[in-house]
Amino acid sequence: MLLTFLAIGIALFFAMNIGASGAAASMGAVYGAGAIRNKLVALLLVALAVFLGAVLGSGEVVKTIGSGIIPTDILDVPIVLIILVGATSTLFIANLLGIPLSTSEVTVGSIVGIGIAFQALYVSNLLYIVSFWILIPVAAFGVAYGLGKGVLWLEKRYPELKKGGKWRKGLVVLLILTGCLEAFSAGMNNVANAIGPLVGAGLLGTTEAIWLGGAFVALGAVLLGGRVLETNGKRITSLSLLQGSIVSGTGGTLVVIASLLGIPVPLTQATTSAIVGVGTAENGFRLWQKNVIVQIIKVWVVSPILSLVVAYTLVHLILDPNPYVIIVLISVFVGTFGTLSLLKTIRQDKKSVHEQGGEV
Repeated sequence: MLLTFLAIGIALFFAMNIGASGAAASMGAVYGAGAIRNKLVALLLVALAVFLGAVLGSGEVVKTIGSGIIPTDILDVPIVLIILVGATSTLFIANLLGIPLSTSEVTVGSIVGIGIAFQALYVSNLLYIVSFWILIPVAAFGVAYGLGKGVLWLEKRYPELKKGGKWRKGLVVLLILTGCLEAFSAGMNNVANAIGPLVGAGLLGTTEAIWLGGAFVALGAVLLGGRVLETNGKRITSLSLLQGSIVSGTGGTLVVIASLLGIPVPLTQATTSAIVGVGTAENGFRLWQKNVIVQIIKVWVVSPILSLVVAYTLVHLILDPNPYVIIVLISVFVGTFGTLSLLKTIRQDKKSVHEQGGEV
């Protein structure tokens, strides 16, 4: 019973962190553009939208997280704890290092780590999910690029659109609505990351888990989302009201579609890709956009693999102790970071020699 309460507690803590990061970020464009100047009001709107998204539309993604990747018969309280600890600890370490990871990818990676450890994995379902991880950012970029070109044409023909002019009130309302759509999509998709394993193991019923998870994601957005809102608002203040609406509307719509299909996808990558699409439409393909794309790819690869390794290691450390597996994993870890450190040292030595006028 104690382990059950512990699993539920970790899941709800995870839900609060989802609200503080991904959900709160959905109002970044609205807050940054000054459409809503009061931070608390913006966060309360996020909380309402994300809660409604969870309650009204998260059921299909909950099924996928709970039973669509590994068989439910291997899900018990210790396994659920490992999944949640693997995902949460990976995110915590990444936050300490300043690395932005996707909650959906981290959760799926942790579940896959369990599946590999028990040699029980629905590979076709997993490949279907991964295909959406590739498709969503590409689609977000393409849609936002096309709409961005249309907005540029409109703003060129009607210059007052860029600053708002007589249309400002309408544009502000549109931006707020698309921001709420993005938060709604976060509720539909990301709440399942926290409560899906609980439902799969039968620790909570689907309905009560969704309501509880939605409430804690909303609570996390209000209590802990202020800094994320501030940061994201400052990052995208260069967007016009229409461009901001494109970013939020594109990301939110694509994630809603994925949620209806039961696919856990990274909202932040959809939004970032939409920002890149709008920026490319306006400025062409600049170096910073290339860097953003490289970052998206790195996050896409690192998020699930890191949590997979953590969950797999915990299984062989706690439930099925296997010192050989642990030795191999430690060796891979040391070898990887040792190689990266060696490459960094070699580059620094070459740079030092060149600066001193020597030859290599």
